[in-house]
Amino acid sequence: MDLRRSTLKIQLNSKKPDQRATDQRRQASHLIRINCFFLSLFCLGPGFYSGCMPVRVGWQDFATVEALTMSTATIGQAYNYKVVRQFVVATIVWGVVGMAMGVWIASQLVWPEMNLDLPWTSFGRLRPLHTSLVIFGFAGSAQFAASYYAVQRTCQVRLFSDTLAAFTFWGWQSVIVVMLITLPLGYTTTKEYAEIEFTGAVWMTVVWVAYAVVFFTTVVRRKTQHIYVGNWFFGAFIVVIAMLHVVNHLSIPVDWFKSYPVYSGATDAMVQWWYGHNAVGFFLTTGFLGMMYYFVPKQVGRPVYSYRLSIVHFWALITLYIWAGPHHLHYTALPDWAQSLGMAMSLILLAPSWGGMINGMMTLSGAWHKLRTDPILRFLVLSLAFYGMSTFEGPMMAIKTVNALSHYTDWTIGHVHAGALGWVAMITFGSVYHMVPKVFGREQMYSTPLINLHFWLATIGTVLYIASMWVNGITQGLMWRAINDDGTLTYSFVESLQASHPGFVVRFAGGVFFLCGMLLMAYNVWRTVRVADVKMAEREAQIA
Repeated sequence: MDLRRSTLKIQLNSKKPDQRATDQRRQASHLIRINCFFLSLFCLGPGFYSGCMPVRVGWQDFATVEALTMSTATIGQAYNYKVVRQFVVATIVWGVVGMAMGVWIASQLVWPEMNLDLPWTSFGRLRPLHTSLVIFGFAGSAQFAASYYAVQRTCQVRLFSDTLAAFTFWGWQSVIVVMLITLPLGYTTTKEYAEIEFTGAVWMTVVWVAYAVVFFTTVVRRKTQHIYVGNWFFGAFIVVIAMLHVVNHLSIPVDWFKSYPVYSGATDAMVQWWYGHNAVGFFLTTGFLGMMYYFVPKQVGRPVYSYRLSIVHFWALITLYIWAGPHHLHYTALPDWAQSLGMAMSLILLAPSWGGMINGMMTLSGAWHKLRTDPILRFLVLSLAFYGMSTFEGPMMAIKTVNALSHYTDWTIGHVHAGALGWVAMITFGSVYHMVPKVFGREQMYSTPLINLHFWLATIGTVLYIASMWVNGITQGLMWRAINDDGTLTYSFVESLQASHPGFVVRFAGGVFFLCGMLLMAYNVWRTVRVADVKMAEREAQIA
């Protein structure tokens, strides 16, 4: 029996030299499993129909090795889905909290008494808390989850160091908790998107370095020869954010809760908006493009439309984006040449941005019909539409003549939320809905109709929000620049606020729609997770 089995294996290997060369690089248990599987299939052929005994023994060996492999799944034979699950849950929790905070401060612009007449709940303290929770809590946790999931799947190797990966989760959550406590108490650097004080910023740097070690070491240890383009975007996101964070947070600490930046005047403003714009460009764009290049092809079941275009998209984006920050400082004390440089780079940036958007959209070629039945795919495709819209609007608003109207108005707020709600949140929703069944051991989400309802709530909420801010912004800009024949202002600032009040009401309504969708998602994920199948999750986590 052993001789016959050995003979068959020799014949199999002689017919499959490429397979044999590949199998030799795999671990011993995996090698036996694959060989036994193909041996059994080979024995079913017409030439070996009479060899029933080897077939039976082969399948017994296969089942034994499969059981052994499954029992050791957590000892390096499977992907690390635990940290992915943790970050997915954190994404939803911080999404609900951060968006609820946004609805609260939106209500304060409609009903001022909603600030409760307390310093800790005033607009000035809750607004930076809202942005920090959404950017670092919601979007940050989503990118941790997606990058950890995608890098393992595309590199066919387990995450480097389970301990360090776990540290990045608990460390990052502690950073968010620090923001949650300190910002309402008034401890802030006053720098937009970088309000966390020096001590918290140092701790954030430590966690980020650990994240970089886990991600890049996993890429180095990959079993595949090629580095998938999605990992290029994740890698650029990690490296550039580290650089931006360190440079912008260079400060002289006075005590544990107060520090002063080493820069001053126009230099400080330039460094801040070099950071601020690229926080949007890399934290809220590049990392999510990595998600797009992984989850859109996976959900649609087709390869990226043009892999060559994705490479051009990557290099053009990271080359140009870093220069566009000065367009936030038009008509300020910043040198005019720097303002013009920022405007020029912003206009050029339209090309790679739309190249990436078109590449993602065209990936659906031949599969557009799936949009009728797949709400997850609708989230991903709609996010690309909003990405295209935002990346057209941004360069347009960077033109000095347009910026003269839009700057300091609600139009800027609408533009930011077209990207934050339409692009970042939508692609996060689609990616999370894709990941949850796989990392929690379910075939699909608890309720597809709830996903569909979430899609429409999120879409309606986003449209209401950005449309109201567009109308408000243009109205404010025109009222502020209107002058009488004698050169005096036609409208007072209070009159422009009164004209903006209906828009504030519509924005609040849009935020409520969006938050309701987020709560539906939390419920849907909870119902999916509470009946999670551990064995199925282990099977999904097996390294192919």
